[in-house]
Amino acid sequence: MEITILMPCLNEEETIEQCIIKALKVIENEHLDAEVLVADNGSTDQSLEICRSLGVRVVHVLEKGYGAALLLGIKEAKGRYVIMADSDDSYNFSEFMPFVKELRKGYDLVIGNRFKGGISPGAMPVLHRYLGNPVLSSLGRIIYHVNVRDFHCGYRGVNRSSIIDLKLNRKGMDFASEMVVKSALQNLKITEIPVRLYPDGRSRAPHLKTWSDGWRHLRFLLLSSPSWLFLYPGGLLMSFGFMSAIIATIYGSDVYALFSPSHISFTSYGSLLIGFQLIAFYFFANEFGASRSNNISNKWISNFNKVFRLEKGLLIGGGMILVAGLFAFQRFDQILPYKNDSIHDFPFAALIILFGVEVIFNCFLFYLCKNNRYVSS
Repeated sequence: MEITILMPCLNEEETIEQCIIKALKVIENEHLDAEVLVADNGSTDQSLEICRSLGVRVVHVLEKGYGAALLLGIKEAKGRYVIMADSDDSYNFSEFMPFVKELRKGYDLVIGNRFKGGISPGAMPVLHRYLGNPVLSSLGRIIYHVNVRDFHCGYRGVNRSSIIDLKLNRKGMDFASEMVVKSALQNLKITEIPVRLYPDGRSRAPHLKTWSDGWRHLRFLLLSSPSWLFLYPGGLLMSFGFMSAIIATIYGSDVYALFSPSHISFTSYGSLLIGFQLIAFYFFANEFGASRSNNISNKWISNFNKVFRLEKGLLIGGGMILVAGLFAFQRFDQILPYKNDSIHDFPFAALIILFGVEVIFNCFLFYLCKNNRYVSS
């Protein structure tokens, strides 16, 4: 079979019939080798009876969630290509042939773009249209270098085998972002086509929750990119800390006329410590991901693994603590009267000691990430 039209369903008795009829009519008119498959997520209304009366296949999805319904629906689909859209009549199932044409050209993921195709009055909340979708889609494009301008459009077509190979696992609304992100990371062929969004035909409230589902999308985008979540912010903080410390050293009297030494120390040293820890988190996240997938795709992590030894890290961290501690002890008798500028040396020594402690325990944690068999509780 070539095509499966997949409709996730949860209490859609008001609209499921017209969605199925539209899809069946196109199948008949275009003489397609196709089926309509409804992935029911626990409907308690008349949705299932309507599906049975129209003779379409239904798969029952016990696990709740938009993503769960589509995941099982894709798995159970008989078609080589799967065209999916919500069964609330917000997308016109009479207009799915452009997806088929792009899939036949060899694309693995064909996603609709509602901003190009048009949004009917009342079809999308103002907050989603002008803030949520544009911001999250822009963030996804920047992080993952994928030319998709409507990450969350529910009207899309996929090459079934290619999508199954991605091992998608998000069960909620963030499944939409996961499909695009993992397709981009695996270099699948992706394209967009204009689709029109219509007001849904249901009288009840939609399943989509603006803030919680928006957060799930944002969380997924960030957690799937340790570089943007940890490395880049950490690098910026460390750069800021170094620059502020250097400026304070070169232009000490002028800077201290505006800011107290304690403020300078707190700002620069705090930025350095937090930045260092964020960069360490980047290495942990990548190493953890590599241990789960048995694959290290990041050259930085690969090169670091070649030279990393726990004992080396412990010696470096211990050496930093020892040298800074001796320096602070040697200066201690000078700063007791608090009459000497050497008191400003103490925060610097404390910074080096803290860095030493960070190095030691981060090395232990990185070693545990590499050899997680040591973790027992």
